[in-house]
Amino acid sequence: MDDTPKTLSRRKALAVGLAGAAGAGGLVLGVRAEETSGLRAPSSPRRQPAVYLPHGGGPWPFVELPFGAPDELAGLAAFLRGLPQLAPAPPRAVLVVSAHWEEPAFTVMTHPQPPLYFDYFGFPDEAYRLTWPAPGAPELAARVLEVVRQAGLPAAEDGARGFDHGTFVPLKLAWPAADVPTLQLSLLRGLDPSAHLALGRALRPLRDEGVFIVGSGMSFHNLRAFGPQAAPWAAAFDGWLREAATAAPAERAQRLAAWARAPSARLSHPREEHLLPLMVVAGAAGDDAGATAYSGTLMGLAISAFRYG
Repeated sequence: MDDTPKTLSRRKALAVGLAGAAGAGGLVLGVRAEETSGLRAPSSPRRQPAVYLPHGGGPWPFVELPFGAPDELAGLAAFLRGLPQLAPAPPRAVLVVSAHWEEPAFTVMTHPQPPLYFDYFGFPDEAYRLTWPAPGAPELAARVLEVVRQAGLPAAEDGARGFDHGTFVPLKLAWPAADVPTLQLSLLRGLDPSAHLALGRALRPLRDEGVFIVGSGMSFHNLRAFGPQAAPWAAAFDGWLREAATAAPAERAQRLAAWARAPSARLSHPREEHLLPLMVVAGAAGDDAGATAYSGTLMGLAISAFRYG
């Protein structure tokens, strides 16, 4: 391995950019425009899927970064570009639960024209000139607040929040025209897996109202251990996760709630914010069977995506 000062500097910049910074919305790790007042559910919507996906690192693939083999990155990018094909019909809107937003209550963005929130640093200037001007969905935000509160869960709204890279990077690949109303919903501080499964159950009816639900994270996320030494940990945890995420609904919820007892669990997720979007998606699955939608590697470490519906 090349350990020249230049290479070490590039590694340091990557680690800093991936690790992100602690912001007002909680720990962020890193990695407009039409009016939505007329947003309505179709008269006979077809149930939209719920998908948990790995969003990669920082602003890839829109900025050249010194990580990952070309075939790994191309495979992940191809999967993300294919997200619209997982839907039975164009979605009314996309609701994203990103690993990069935590609040004391489940908080939904209400901005009608969300800006981009560049929650990474240490990258080239072009990383901060990216655009993805998808419209927000204020009316859907009100519906999200309704179902979350009806479930007895804490809920709040944020009129200033923009799309973080857990949303705009994968969705810029999936919907490059930025023509689908999109909003984000935060994680809950404390990172209780059962609370996030309950959130998903509360959101499940939205799928029948034309809303495509995305959980954006990474199935392996130990920033101090990205490298060959972590390959056995990632493989062990990914194997367990693929079994748990595709189990029968009751077993799926039980196993995911106890994820920390899985093989290499804390080696794969020293902090679980990148895993919890899966809990939301699995909760939103209801009785739908789960499937592994993508299985690949990033820097030689196993990563997976899952779909329901």
